[in-house]
Amino acid sequence: MRPSGRQLNEMRSISIETGVMKHAEGSCLIKMGETHVLCSATIEDRAPSFLKNTGLGWVTAEYGMLPRATNSRNRREAAAGKQTGRTQEIQRLIGRALRAGVDRSALGERQIVVDCDVIQADGGTRCASITGGWVALRLAMNQLIKIGTIVSDPMVDHVAAISCGIYAGQAILDLDYDEDSNAGTDGNFIMTGSGRMIEVQMSAEGATFSRDEMNALLDHAETGARLLVAAQKAALG
Repeated sequence: MRPSGRQLNEMRSISIETGVMKHAEGSCLIKMGETHVLCSATIEDRAPSFLKNTGLGWVTAEYGMLPRATNSRNRREAAAGKQTGRTQEIQRLIGRALRAGVDRSALGERQIVVDCDVIQADGGTRCASITGGWVALRLAMNQLIKIGTIVSDPMVDHVAAISCGIYAGQAILDLDYDEDSNAGTDGNFIMTGSGRMIEVQMSAEGATFSRDEMNALLDHAETGARLLVAAQKAALG
């Protein structure tokens, strides 16, 4: 039995509210159970210097957690003067994931920065950031199309991410913090709306896993990604 009482293949409740920030070109608040992430997308007229004269655009991401997003206060990284390795790893992952769903030639030489700020953490913050970040990015792209800055839509497919793991010897979908911190195997699965894989991160945290267990996690991930893409579509109307 899972601590939450959910079935093995049962997601937490999903909510995506769009247009939550006045000034951002695209924004949403995504809630996956008790994990809440504010995502915004900002359009910058120039691409990074390494893309000058290539005709290619860029999508990048920044990630952070509010001091009381967890059960005890964490010092702001800005006050510490540097980002942790975890923060750098996660924001690079978000950027890679979102770029996989974008035709950078159609975007042109401009950059979109997606900011993901965790308001409340209960497991799966990087996955929620990717799923919500895609919605914010989609809304920003809509603005570029609406004003005629770009002609063709750079968004080639949905991008969503979900965690799966082995908890108490069973494959489960969408880990909360209690499950994540006690899972024998933990994995993050990033997929497109058409069901193709973008990135898979799996590790044996407390116990090794078999090929059959990996297949069970992949099956759960496909289920979760379909539900998340449906939630993205519903939020966008």
